[in-house]
Amino acid sequence: MRLFSASGYALLLQVMHPSVGAGVSQHSNFKEDPWGRLLRTLDYTSSVVFGGPDLAWEVGRRVREMHKQIKGIRPDGERYHALEPGPYAWVHATLAEAIIRAHRRFCSPQLTPAEIDVFWEEWRRIGRLIGVRYQDLPEAWPELLAYFDRMVEEELENTEAAQDVLVTLYDPSAPPLPWMREGVWKVVNWPAAKADELGTFGMLPPVLRERLGIDWNAKKERRFRALARIARGSRPLMPPQARNFGPNYLRWRRKQIERGDVASGGGREKRAEAGSGAAAAA
Repeated sequence: MRLFSASGYALLLQVMHPSVGAGVSQHSNFKEDPWGRLLRTLDYTSSVVFGGPDLAWEVGRRVREMHKQIKGIRPDGERYHALEPGPYAWVHATLAEAIIRAHRRFCSPQLTPAEIDVFWEEWRRIGRLIGVRYQDLPEAWPELLAYFDRMVEEELENTEAAQDVLVTLYDPSAPPLPWMREGVWKVVNWPAAKADELGTFGMLPPVLRERLGIDWNAKKERRFRALARIARGSRPLMPPQARNFGPNYLRWRRKQIERGDVASGGGREKRAEAGSGAAAAA
């Protein structure tokens, strides 16, 4: 629930940017393969954080090369390119903001201000692997929060891609797992999807919920806060693989990542990138 809520929240922030949203709508297979999109994001973040310098460098190179091909015209008539510094940096920033916001909501123990400062410093360095320049992102975390608030108020829109994400959250397709037959998915889908939906929408700033037409009220806010309390209190019950997710995920996926294989709803698909939060938009 923590992972899906944070991922859905970050994705909505990304595709509400008009240039990013246009790129997703025109170049992505997200609607047909949302689970593949999630795996590409996890491949990227796990590789650059836990994969060591060689894998991190290679994945970053693939991400930037793939983005060179993504360009077009937005619905408002403006041209866009995936490597425009502003939108490109915004996508990288949303992942960091989502990680910290989700940790505060759903995880325990809480991070100290000093830990957040170190995290942001390292996240900016990770951005260099995919070509996000230092000058395109604020230097300190409080400045990042001010930048985030400005983007929310002035730049983000209710895009076609954002509505596609909402449809996926309301009615998610079954993951491409051999044992996940239709009957099994019907049993597990409703509670999991409701928790994911509640967690994702609860993290959004109220102005974005209103902009997207999301129905939210005091009852849902209470449920969200209760869900967050349960998540924070559940850590002692979680197996070690879940508490330390990134390295365990990378051990499972490393060979595929190194080959450039991406899991897809339609089976294994050879691609020229390992994917990213920035790249997985495409």
